[in-house]
Amino acid sequence: MFRRLFTPRWMGALALAILYAFLGYHLGHWQYGRYEFKAERNALLNAHYRAAPVPATDVLSHRPVNRAKDDWTRVTASGTYAGEQLLVRNRPNNSVFGYEVLAPLRLADGTTVVVDRGWVQNSDRGAAVVPDVPPAPQGEVTVVGWVRPLENTDSKKLPSGQVASISLPDVEKAWRTQVLDGYVVLDAEQVADGASPARPAPLADPDRSLGPHQAYAFQWWMSMPVGLFLIWLGLRRELRDEQPERPAKPKKVRIWDEEDY
Repeated sequence: MFRRLFTPRWMGALALAILYAFLGYHLGHWQYGRYEFKAERNALLNAHYRAAPVPATDVLSHRPVNRAKDDWTRVTASGTYAGEQLLVRNRPNNSVFGYEVLAPLRLADGTTVVVDRGWVQNSDRGAAVVPDVPPAPQGEVTVVGWVRPLENTDSKKLPSGQVASISLPDVEKAWRTQVLDGYVVLDAEQVADGASPARPAPLADPDRSLGPHQAYAFQWWMSMPVGLFLIWLGLRRELRDEQPERPAKPKKVRIWDEEDY
């Protein structure tokens, strides 16, 4: 069998089997890495999502949000909304597309925090028509929400009052002011008299699914020896068929009886 293996045809098949095993090993590790990333994300979510809020300025600064440490940290901030609300286009919420609504919250120290107040559905009259959006409350307001990192800019030309992404250059250009690097997804807001003003629809809870990545990783790893197993079967069958003393397989002969007539 080993002598037969070292023929050009079978050596080519062996090379393909080894290449497949090599790819299966690395693809399995890639899928398992995706699983570990989502498991770590869920652990961070579980630790932060319902925790007692901390001051927003303890997490937000002019440096980017530390995704591995501060993403989804629950924070609180007090200030006044100082500027027009921005609409972020083409944002899904529970599988329906619409706009996310951003507002600039000016804190007592003069810094500005981007607050994502929620989501509104596209207008029934088409995407070219801006839907009705609940206004930001006037006066002092206290917000509670979750910190998220800002996004990369998407250089699209949009109508005034709209942006394509929640990015630092886009919102600073629209509001003509500097903002802290990161934004707050609104959970609740309260005005000075204790009332909760009207607001856009809350965003859906973050996705906690782990996906099929762990199962895919084990499938890739378990399939690594398949090529070698097929080569062994092929060699075994080829050698068996070449044995001259191998008895021929008897043909099946049907025995007739009276019921066949």
